[in-house]
Amino acid sequence: MQPAHNMNPRCLRAGKTGILVLTFLVAAVATALVTWVLIQMFTRKQEERVPFVRVAELNEISVDPEPWGRNWPHHFDGWKSTAGDKFYGGSSAMPESKLDLQPWLKRLYAGYAFSIDYRKARGHAYMLYDQGVTERVTKKPQAGACLHCHGSTTVLYRKVGLEAMGEDADDEALAADFNMEAVQKGFEEVSTKSYEEVLGMLKQMPDGTPDENEPVFPPAPVGGFEGEFAGQPVPEDHPTGGEAHPVTCIDCHDPETMAIRVTRPGFINGIQALAEGDAPAPHLPSIDKWRKGSRSKPYDPNRDATRQELRSFVCGQCHVEYYCANKMTLTFPWKNGLRMEDEEKTWEETTFPDGTEFYDYIHGETGAKIDKVQHPEFELWSQGIHARSGVSCADCHMPYQRVGAAKFSSHNVRSPLENVNASCQNCHHQSETELVSRVEGIQERNQALLERAGEAMTQMLDAILEAKAAGATDEDLKEIFDLQRKSMWRLDYISSENSKGFHASQEAARILAESIDYSRQAEVAALRYRAPEAPSTEEIEVEGVVGVTPEEPPAEAADDKPADAEAEEDGESDTDTGDEGEREGS
Repeated sequence: MQPAHNMNPRCLRAGKTGILVLTFLVAAVATALVTWVLIQMFTRKQEERVPFVRVAELNEISVDPEPWGRNWPHHFDGWKSTAGDKFYGGSSAMPESKLDLQPWLKRLYAGYAFSIDYRKARGHAYMLYDQGVTERVTKKPQAGACLHCHGSTTVLYRKVGLEAMGEDADDEALAADFNMEAVQKGFEEVSTKSYEEVLGMLKQMPDGTPDENEPVFPPAPVGGFEGEFAGQPVPEDHPTGGEAHPVTCIDCHDPETMAIRVTRPGFINGIQALAEGDAPAPHLPSIDKWRKGSRSKPYDPNRDATRQELRSFVCGQCHVEYYCANKMTLTFPWKNGLRMEDEEKTWEETTFPDGTEFYDYIHGETGAKIDKVQHPEFELWSQGIHARSGVSCADCHMPYQRVGAAKFSSHNVRSPLENVNASCQNCHHQSETELVSRVEGIQERNQALLERAGEAMTQMLDAILEAKAAGATDEDLKEIFDLQRKSMWRLDYISSENSKGFHASQEAARILAESIDYSRQAEVAALRYRAPEAPSTEEIEVEGVVGVTPEEPPAEAADDKPADAEAEEDGESDTDTGDEGEREGS
């Protein structure tokens, strides 16, 4: 090999040139890479600072979600996904009947419209459609209060409220501000009107898009599949135009800031009553803080609650127990607390405005007055470990997701089991298989106990009917009717709650156990009316208390013992004295 100092100068220059070119190329690539990283960092920072671009202007009548979708397209796409891959309407697309799956429900709801039509729930996209076609509405009279949760109603409440207060209620006034006072007044005005009347009013409300009249999701056929309200043909003057929307963006968000907010008057009244009472609410720290303060103003979740609390409160506006018939204003029974028996106590203390006893329906078989539970997910969640740990409804049912640098809650509201990684594994570091198995185990045990409670309920009803057939009067059965009411309230509480016991598994089991107990108490008491008089038991001898080893064996046993067995025992007595002495001394 030729020494370096003897190499051709031209070769040396070419080598140096190659090194310089290579160095330049590496530097250029590195510079481009660093520039790209800096641009990406800047872009992400800007995305974080400006999470949306305001394309459409919104105000307090922007009920139609499409303009919101121009500003927040990812949220809008998620909300539309609650329909599934597409919207399924029509009678053939209706979900399975719970009455077919659990026939005892027909007897639980005997005399009440739920015994006619009661189906599995679908996503938020269907909440107004499915209510509009259920035979509970088309066959029997229903109250407009039901739309408090199934429709986007705040503009309607505000308009009716402003008119009742003698104030301007044109579109400009409605769009100006939320005006909770007017919303509350309108809510009280329409709560006792009929379903078809309130639905007609809702269709005529401005929704922020006057130039179009096609809602995102198809509306239900007027009067359902049979064209009827409460068993009668749809009135000729019922509005056929206009739009009514299910719960949309404006029901949970401020149109100016997108901040989470509570809009439902029923929840506002209920949470104020809870705060003003003394029932424990350890999972709601803002209530404890308000109670310790001056209390100069009523508790207001939009002012006093933390953002994490609001991530459950917006769900608790609807996923709760409440009275929603037409004898009084829709009411959340929270003044005594959020436990099952707290709500039961509230209803026991409630009377209708005319002074008569509160109840939801007269049981069609027995004639007892019964309380109908709605869907107390918020209340059962409040008794569970997740609520006590500060986990909100949205943390599991609307988990955070990222698109670029933007972080937001998924608006495809659904079961956490459909997205275990995002919903569960941020906190629980077990495998998806293990977590699903735990949840399904809880739900299967709850279902088994629920079926046992349903069986106990049906046997209780049979016994009451037999007692009536034997001549027992309603006055005779008064205490039994009270037991029936308690039993059915507890059974309905867990049957109507949609987590299948998961929100608070031990509490759900306790409630079902009490339901079974009350059913059996009522059954035993009712059987006494149809059975012959019980014979006296005073002459039956009762065996006295004996120890584990009686001093004298029963005579029968001694007489029956074989002779060789006695001899064997005698032999053991002679040869095992030392062992026996050991036992006696021990």
